[in-house]
Order: sequence, then C-alpha cells, then structure tokens
Amino acid sequence: MGGIFQIDEAQFIKQAGQFQLPGQTIAVVKNNAYNYGLEFAVKAFAISGIRAFATTSMDDAVKIRQMCGDSAVVILMNPTTDFKRARMFNLHITLPSSTYYDTYKHELQGLNIHIEYAGLFNRSGLTDINELEYILNDMKASGIELSFTGLWTHFGYSDEFDGIYEKERGMWLEFAGEVRKLGLTPEMIHAQNSASYVRDGLFDSHTHVRLGIGLYGSKPYAELDDKDFIQSSTLSAPIIQFRQLTEGMTLGYGAAFKADKDCTVAVVDIGYGDGVLRARAGYECEIGGKVYPIVALMMSHMVVLVDDDVRADMPVYLYNSKLRIDKYTNLGVGANSEQLGALNYNSLGREIIYDV
Repeated sequence: MGGIFQIDEAQFIKQAGQFQLPGQTIAVVKNNAYNYGLEFAVKAFAISGIRAFATTSMDDAVKIRQMCGDSAVVILMNPTTDFKRARMFNLHITLPSSTYYDTYKHELQGLNIHIEYAGLFNRSGLTDINELEYILNDMKASGIELSFTGLWTHFGYSDEFDGIYEKERGMWLEFAGEVRKLGLTPEMIHAQNSASYVRDGLFDSHTHVRLGIGLYGSKPYAELDDKDFIQSSTLSAPIIQFRQLTEGMTLGYGAAFKADKDCTVAVVDIGYGDGVLRARAGYECEIGGKVYPIVALMMSHMVVLVDDDVRADMPVYLYNSKLRIDKYTNLGVGANSEQLGALNYNSLGREIIYDV
C-alpha cells in the first residue's frame, strides 16, 4: 500500500540519449538527481554516453567518482573547503568570489577550478571582470599558481520570454569574452541549461552544455513538443476505500470538500506528507484512463470525486505520460524540479522497471 514513484529505465535512457549534445553534455544530478535517485541516474546517463556530471554535494560528488571511475569529470558547483577530498577524488571545484580566493588561495593550488560568474541571477559567483583581474594580479604578486579548468554561470531566466533572458545572456557572453582577453582559456566553458540549449544551441566558444530537467524528460518551457521529452516516471497510489456522501456533507481538514449533491468519493493512500504539493491537488488525477477531480488533500490521504466506473483495484495516477510534470509547471503548481524535489522517499515506495 502507499504511493509508488516508478521509473522506466529504458525510457529514461532514451530521453537522455535524444536530448544530450554528444560528448559535450554535463548532466546535473544535484539533490538526489532531481529525486530520480543519484545512483540510478548516473548509471543511466553513463549508459546514454554522458561522461561529465555536476552536483552541489561533496558526498554525492565522491559517490559519482566511485561509480564512474577516473574517466568521468565530476564538478562540484557549490564552493567547498573540503580540499582533502577534492584532491583525493580529483573533483572539479568552484571559485565563487575573490573573498573565497583570499581565504583559501594556498589550498586551491593543484586543484581543477571552475570560475563562476554571478550574472543577472546573482546567486553566487564573481560580480564582474574586475574581481577576476584582482585574483590574477594577486596570484602574480604572491607566486600562486592555480589551474582554471572551467568557466561557468547559471541562467535563471532562460525560460522567460520578456527580454530578461537576452539581457542575462548578453552579460554572460560579455564576461566570457573579457575572460579570454585576460589570457585565460579554460578547457570547459559551460553556461547553458535545458531551456537555453533548446533556444540557442551551443554558444560559440563554449565547450559544453550543462543540462538538468530536460535530460529527465520534462520540458523546460511549455511551447515545446511532448514527444521530444519522454517522461519516464509515474506517481500512483491505491484506493483504500470509497465513501458515499449525501448533499451538504463535508470531508477533510476544515471541511475542504462539501458535497453539492449525493456523490461517491475515493480515499487514496497518498498525501502532502508523501510530497504531493497542495497546488497539485487543485487539479485532476487519472483512474482507468479517465480524469477525476481531486477534492481534498490531507497528510496521508487524498480524496477524489469518482463515478461508478472506478473500482477499488485501479491505481490512481497523479503523474504519468498524460499527466506530465511539465503540464502542471505551466499551470503554476511549481517548477519541474520543485514538484520532483518534494517527493518523500521515506514514505513513498520506489520502483524501477529494469528493461535495458
């Protein structure tokens, strides 16, 4: 009993194979690989031909190295002070600021360093080229030698179509050009997420795309074709009982549902404690190939208004190939990653169809 998050491995690998830029793709596997499971996703991406991975967790970076061996590139996007493990496992690390450089410049020697640019998103990274010039001048004065293997940024607005992405992109391209003028030629230059890659292809002078949600089968924005993004996962749960309500009866916390006529509801074994977003419960589910409205969501249960076609042995789907994660992103439920990240693996079952 209980909710089940199921993944079809063959479909997952097919999507990774059809969306990647061969030999030039970095797969983002942060936060348990968008909750698909780190080990599963890294293995599947490797089967599809990807040999570079990015995460925000040192522990995950070490696991990826242990899984993939020495041939893989493993990039730690969050700054770290665990230089011992970074060296031991040959990890690529991020330089986020001149302050970080000042504090750790001696420990950074001998490591593969990726310079991060803050850009318009302004989450982390160098503010402008002057900050990098300061670092280079100090290196020269101090006799410090650092290996700048990579250069990157994060596009936070690449799924926006009001002109803000164009501004963000322009700022980055200008910064990258100024880096080259300073005589730096990093081996890896990567900025583009799924939306940016779909919109622009690989930028000139860039070596890699750094793809997240598109690899996992969700469209980075609504106007794209479903067939180009295979959703390999489903989320379902069983019906645990039916209840007959008469007109005026209420059900759920705060009388969330009030019957406007005699009706039948199905109580389903899944709730917000399992990671179903409250906003998702404002829409439909699928039972037996038909859609039915969700009328209440509780910690461990969900209530669906049903008809006589629904039987107790039918699974209730919140996500599948028709009820796509990106559909509900477009409806305002939450970002693709937000819906996936909310899933609670401590209470949900997890099944993988191994058919490769």
